[in-house]
Amino acid sequence: MTNSTQLARITPAKKAVPASGTGKSVRQSPGLTRRQKAAIMVRFLLSEGADLDFSDLPEELQAELTRQMGDMRLVDRQTLANVVAEFAGQLEEIGVTFPHDLAGALTILDGRIHPRTAARLRKQAGVRQYADPWDRIRALDAPALLPIFQDESTEIAAVVLSKLDVTRAAEVLALLPGDHARRITYAVSLTGAVTPDAVDRIGLSLAAQMDAQPERAFADGPDKRVGAILNFSPSATRDELLTALEDEDAEFAARVRRAIFTFNDIPARIASLDVPKLTRAVDQPVLVMALAHATATDGTAAADHILSNLSGRMADALREEMAESGIIKPKSGEEAMGAVVAAIRQLESAGEIELIPEEEDQ
Repeated sequence: MTNSTQLARITPAKKAVPASGTGKSVRQSPGLTRRQKAAIMVRFLLSEGADLDFSDLPEELQAELTRQMGDMRLVDRQTLANVVAEFAGQLEEIGVTFPHDLAGALTILDGRIHPRTAARLRKQAGVRQYADPWDRIRALDAPALLPIFQDESTEIAAVVLSKLDVTRAAEVLALLPGDHARRITYAVSLTGAVTPDAVDRIGLSLAAQMDAQPERAFADGPDKRVGAILNFSPSATRDELLTALEDEDAEFAARVRRAIFTFNDIPARIASLDVPKLTRAVDQPVLVMALAHATATDGTAAADHILSNLSGRMADALREEMAESGIIKPKSGEEAMGAVVAAIRQLESAGEIELIPEEEDQ
């Protein structure tokens, strides 16, 4: 966009009128309304190649600007210079800007105030949740979108499918039964007459349904919470509890098993290039104890995966310390292996490593 330095290249006005309340001079453009000045500035910036987008403005303001530009004809160079100089002066005086309505304020504070507070303010003021509800819907992953396609009518699902990115739409279709997916894709051919207002109402309705879901006390599902607990449990306790869970609810037990990440999962879930990051995140005495205990029990594959993906010098040094560590008490070995698993989880949460999805192991 044309900046204030470029704007200042226009020939300045002959007179400067001091702005009220300041000691600086801000050039004024007498005889013009604010709408006319805005129209002149928009026309000037567009002629300079600026990429302007007014779609976020209220439709009424967009219409007023368009009508004003349609009513104007010629503007002399001196008037243009005055308007540009005034605009540049006003920009220099701005310290910070605020939104002009509650919707804008809520957008700025999104994630910084409690969701219940934001929802109550929106409800009291009748403020729509999002300027474009489809932005929120498109941000969902395929599993989160799946209930929409399962619960809504085929016509609504066809509209939603049309609003998604093609890759995300393909992911959703792959999760649906074949006959259901075929009905939705056929319904897309019938959406040619759908109006923008109808699409907007559908988006608002779907976003409202998502917001109407009761607030959850826990961010993670029960399988992930149980899996996180069992990650740090001794292997004997973990196996015993999983066996008991399978007797009670085999499906839930299977989900818990998928949520568990143990030391023995390292070869299948940790990429070779990420192993050095793991060793740097764990104190060497703890790592030596974990490797020694794993080698002496059933974790030989995990220990070999770590050692084989380190430099030869470091791997030899670790093997020497493992040989000198003697017999590791089971409790101490389990705690050391748990510390390695905890470091992996921390690296994953920080985005420094990415676990290989379990589906790729099968």
